Amino acid sequence: MARKDNLSTPRGAPVRSGYDADAFARWAESVARLFGTGRYLVAQTVFVIAWIGFNVVAWSLQWDPYPFVFLNLMFSTQAAYAAPLILLAQNRQADRDKEEVERDRETNARALAETEFLARELAAVRLSLEAKADRADLVVPIERLTRALEQVTGVSLADEPEDYSAESSHQ
Repeated sequence: MARKDNLSTPRGAPVRSGYDADAFARWAESVARLFGTGRYLVAQTVFVIAWIGFNVVAWSLQWDPYPFVFLNLMFSTQAAYAAPLILLAQNRQADRDKEEVERDRETNARALAETEFLARELAAVRLSLEAKADRADLVVPIERLTRALEQVTGVSLADEPEDYSAESSHQ
């Protein structure tokens, strides 16, 4: 088989297209947004009324007599282009929604991890506080020590002031 008959590979340099899919998609979204406005509906209604009015009233200028075939052809062409443009805009919106859902999922996962970490820290603090001796835990042993010291020394310690906070702040 001769080289010029080989159709499996293109000849010459690859053709580069100036087509920017993202720019076209942005344009399609702007057109789809326009189709969804009240301003567009009012303008189209005024256009249709004027079209029909001129074709009914101006007998000498009738370029599209009743049943307005040309007007129907224009609407069919508009619908043929509008539907894919709207679908393209919806697909782009769906892609943005998926990205947003993914970001929200990641944010929720981080928030859950932080919440679980804080819950573990709170549990550790609670366990530490439960293990801490408080005043009620110390009263009985101190009374026993006081009695033991009184027995050993023979001096009554009950006459001593019970408020030791003033003495401890001077030390």
